[in-house]
Amino acid sequence: MPISPNQGSTGGGTTVTITGTNLGGATSVHFGTKTATITANTPTSVTVTSPSGTGTVGVTVTTPGGTSNPLSFFYVGAPFKSNISPITGVTTGGNTVTINGTALTTATAVHFGAATATPTVINDGQLTVTVPAGAAAGPVSVSVTTAGGTNNGLTYTYVDAPTIGTINPNSGPASGGTATTITGTNFTTTQSVTVDTTPAPFSVIDDSTLSVVTPPGTVGAVDVTVTTTGGSTTATGGFTYVAGPGI
Repeated sequence: MPISPNQGSTGGGTTVTITGTNLGGATSVHFGTKTATITANTPTSVTVTSPSGTGTVGVTVTTPGGTSNPLSFFYVGAPFKSNISPITGVTTGGNTVTINGTALTTATAVHFGAATATPTVINDGQLTVTVPAGAAAGPVSVSVTTAGGTNNGLTYTYVDAPTIGTINPNSGPASGGTATTITGTNFTTTQSVTVDTTPAPFSVIDDSTLSVVTPPGTVGAVDVTVTTTGGSTTATGGFTYVAGPGI
């Protein structure tokens, strides 16, 4: 006589189906010493809503013909989440985050606001999940659903990818050292600026302005790339290195 699922929240409320023979006219179903609410009954199955409980209990079905042998049902506590890392990422999703906590073994879903993703459970204290796309930039609540229930309390922030508008001045000596201003959008979380793949010193003035000092480079037009927690953007041939005079 199988039982499905064979585990559920300590708070009760899990829909459980018991299958077997001669189950028609079931008068009661017990989870340990507690009585479950019968919601459907056929000669081969009984569907109930589990009562609250703890640990492992025996489930029995009573009909006019007697009481069945017990099946095991495992009560699972609600999950607890201690932290999520990283806490930001691109609005398009696709990056992997790690959630640490307790009672995560039976995790079946992680919710990022209204979006849902299926996690990979590492162990009872950790899981990883690929972040789904967000509806818009900004913070969303993160909740984990397990056999023990759903618990939230963590926040993840979606960040839009940056864009580059202008670079001024857009040329300078190949020896480097040109102080230039990059204007665009979504620069607040800038992690790096490269000029022709070489890292350049930079300062974030505000969300739409970066101050950058060019490193030494090779004469000619080169790409300028800005990388933030929201992704990367490149101005192709955005800066031109100019040869110095020769005598």
